[in-house]
Amino acid sequence: MTREEKIAKDLLKIKAVFFRPEEPFTWASGIKSPVYCDNRLTLSDPEVRSDIENGLADMIRENYPEAEVLMGTATAGIAHAAITGYLMGLPMGYVRSGAKDHGRQNQIEGKLLPGQKVVVVEDLISTAGSVLEVVDVLKSAGAEVLGIASIFTYGMKKGLERLKSAGVRNVSLTNFDVIAAKAGEEGYVRGEDVEKLIRFRNNPSDESWIGG
Repeated sequence: MTREEKIAKDLLKIKAVFFRPEEPFTWASGIKSPVYCDNRLTLSDPEVRSDIENGLADMIRENYPEAEVLMGTATAGIAHAAITGYLMGLPMGYVRSGAKDHGRQNQIEGKLLPGQKVVVVEDLISTAGSVLEVVDVLKSAGAEVLGIASIFTYGMKKGLERLKSAGVRNVSLTNFDVIAAKAGEEGYVRGEDVEKLIRFRNNPSDESWIGG
């Protein structure tokens, strides 16, 4: 079993990624979705948490061997950056969604020196907008951002295009295609629903997959 398949199996088991094509969820944007993601649940399961954090550490060593600092995204990436940083013996910090309105008014929490090589730790990437904002904040502070290490990515066209346009690399422990396939194999969804899941991912604004 590949690492992508193992992590996919973990996320399905604890319903961190939960498929419900017959009764879609509604996103804040109003889009109907057959999938619900909450990778915070990985922190509550010691076995899955171990798989995730060791996987992130291995993936960062493989893809960003020059990494000097890990920076988590607020709030979902903070714990993962902290645990992975501990496993790797690296310092960590995190980037707020906005600067504090009191004290030192920091947006970056933790020590970061200009020129340091940073990897951003993120739990989930869909359209990539929020994680690229984090990258911009770090670059503005003088960091050399090597790339992103994430638990799960949808592989949505908009997200892929944004990352490419920004020249930012992302590597993920698993992805939507692997999880959808594993969900079909293990009976989390009917085999015929896997195609619906992929159709949704390819064009989230097109709801023709519902009931189709």
